[in-house]
Amino acid sequence: MKSEIQKFFKGEVDDSEETLVKYSHDASLLEVRPALVVYPLDSEDVKSLVKWVGENKQKYPELSITARCAGTDMSGAAIGASIIMDFTRHMNKLIGGPLPMKTKDEWEITIQPGMFYRDFEKITLKKGLILPCFTASKSLNAMGGMYGNNSAGERTLKYGKMEEYIMSAKVIFSDGNEYTIKSLSESELNKKMGQGGTEGEIYRRINKLIIDNEDDIKHAKPNVHKNAAGYYIWNVLKQSSDSNYFDLNKLLVGSQGTLGIVTEMTIKLLPNPKYSKLVAIFMNDLTPLGRLVDEILALNPETVEAYDDKTMKLAVKFFPDFLKNKGFVGMIKFMWSFLPEFFMMVSGGFPKLILLVEFAGENEKVVHQQCLNLEDKIKNFKLKVHITKNETESNKYWDIRRESFALLRKHIKGLRTAPFIDDIIVRPEFLPKFIPELNNILGKYKLTYTIAGHAGDGNFHVIPLMDFTRTDAAKIILELSDKVFDLVARYKGSITAEHNDGLIRTPYLDKMYGEKILRIFAEIKQIFDPKNILNPGKKVATPKDGGSKEYIASHIAIEHVANHKV
Repeated sequence: MKSEIQKFFKGEVDDSEETLVKYSHDASLLEVRPALVVYPLDSEDVKSLVKWVGENKQKYPELSITARCAGTDMSGAAIGASIIMDFTRHMNKLIGGPLPMKTKDEWEITIQPGMFYRDFEKITLKKGLILPCFTASKSLNAMGGMYGNNSAGERTLKYGKMEEYIMSAKVIFSDGNEYTIKSLSESELNKKMGQGGTEGEIYRRINKLIIDNEDDIKHAKPNVHKNAAGYYIWNVLKQSSDSNYFDLNKLLVGSQGTLGIVTEMTIKLLPNPKYSKLVAIFMNDLTPLGRLVDEILALNPETVEAYDDKTMKLAVKFFPDFLKNKGFVGMIKFMWSFLPEFFMMVSGGFPKLILLVEFAGENEKVVHQQCLNLEDKIKNFKLKVHITKNETESNKYWDIRRESFALLRKHIKGLRTAPFIDDIIVRPEFLPKFIPELNNILGKYKLTYTIAGHAGDGNFHVIPLMDFTRTDAAKIILELSDKVFDLVARYKGSITAEHNDGLIRTPYLDKMYGEKILRIFAEIKQIFDPKNILNPGKKVATPKDGGSKEYIASHIAIEHVANHKV
């Protein structure tokens, strides 16, 4: 197979032991060994390989392509048993921009999928611009992964997810041809549907599928602010006949490379606010949480984040980690800012939940007044509220929120972070009842874990620590997944708000969607990828490639995680 591909492929083709071991893992707890890793030089390489795989699927039944960028996916979407295609080595360039758009205060930039977000942000910040759906892992992740996962983060509450920032994309479908995907007016859609070939068939069949199942699709949509479970069919077709009548990117973004492979993206950028200020709110009782979040959201904050007492204790316990790379003056300032937390611990413990509310804008006085307005608005809740005085103090809280995962992974000996129920969401008004019930389920397994996330959305990341040398590790993972996802379903939430399905959650989609919607997802996959060559086993179950609980149990990376040092 390798020698056949090398005849037409200009980039590197690698099947060395070291490379195959490396690409057997992403940021999930699973391990799937590939047969080959390729590094495309350009979109012609991608087209040629997709065509070859399609033509040779009968000869080599196991053939498929898993598109991959930085490998930060926590759901197991960036691993596969056949060909891994890594874009970060060559297809990582700036194509054009940032350039101003017709709309006031909006710009656009065109890039390749292998560009790391950290490099992308350096380019945008020079112009005072930002892609506001950046993730917590923005120092590690790449842009193609953000397209594949429909990424979201701290600012999504106000600014939305990745799908809202894709102006157009070049995507290679399973026929091996590259197509430009963008919003279409009704007349443009009709023209597309009148075409022959793969593109025309996709537009015709997806449009018909949506129209024929309109009521079922509408009623199946989870009533939460963010959802990454299943194919996001809801926003493709709009009822108003305007220039944004039909947008296939709404379906492709978040499809984890199972419907097409993106080779170029044109992304909308917004001005990055000049000033920001953080308000910390300390809660000893979760009962008023839903009402409190409603009051906060009425003031239109930039972010509403949260973390629990376990996260705070972790930060204090491993305090020296926060002092690294701050310099002497920075270290002194940071230590001084932490004194209230040390006294809090000595005098009786931490609050059950800490909310971080950030306001931002172009006028420093206006931003500060918004903080005062919040403080005044929630006086009746009788909560301790602290408006941060400077950036050092704000960064202290953000460091705790952002670094808890790394602290867990680094310091708890013999245990490893296990992201499998890590991305659940329910409506904020349900949180006062939901969080205690969640703690009760987790408590029965006596696991060390933290809860942190986006309180304004009701989206929390639960990261347990586990001993993967235990013979019952797989059993615990499957049992906990069932129980936690049943709880989420009872509260009409989603089993994944941001991190998507991948291998780890695809088997549980039936907890959210009925049989008919799952059949619609399967039909979407068949329309785009009839030979099942694009990242199989994710989003739609194909048991030999993924989508079953047995597959999860047999691919937990026990040996790897027992010895792996991050």
